[in-house]
Amino acid sequence: MHSVELLPDEATERAVRDVWNRLRRAGLPSQAAHRHPTNRPHLTLVTADALVPEARARVDEALTAALPLPLVLRGSVRFTGRAHVLAWAVARDDALLSLHESVWRVLRHTPACGRLNPLHEPSRWSPHITLGRGRGAAPAVPDSALFDAPSGFLTGSWVAARTYDSATRTTAPVGPVP
Repeated sequence: MHSVELLPDEATERAVRDVWNRLRRAGLPSQAAHRHPTNRPHLTLVTADALVPEARARVDEALTAALPLPLVLRGSVRFTGRAHVLAWAVARDDALLSLHESVWRVLRHTPACGRLNPLHEPSRWSPHITLGRGRGAAPAVPDSALFDAPSGFLTGSWVAARTYDSATRTTAPVGPVP
């Protein structure tokens, strides 16, 4: 599986890593526990079976034209499924939604990319930055214990992007170089 991911500015990345560390210190599931060098705060735009050069070039153009973008984080959100996920919700503004739809459309209309994850379809996409994931019951952690800012509100910028290949566990920059 290949993903296209947005990366936040340094201050936002530090704020997210601070929350990861709070969760880890509290003995709760945390992304801080993932020691792989590719692990960092990000927003997944799309995942597909493959990212062929033709699609990658068009995604690169879309990202280069759009970034940097404003970033607004607004409190926690929880997802359930095979694992529970605690995340920082990302506000859905017009610029972000437009970029997401552009990237989705490129991969969707490039048959060689294969199957796309339906959870990233524009009508279903819930933008977020994962804070922790685990099995069993999701811990009831109030926003006041997670975030320094009131209600988890934080502003910043999406400044870069990358691709991630889950088979090789490698990343590569795409879009503008910050």
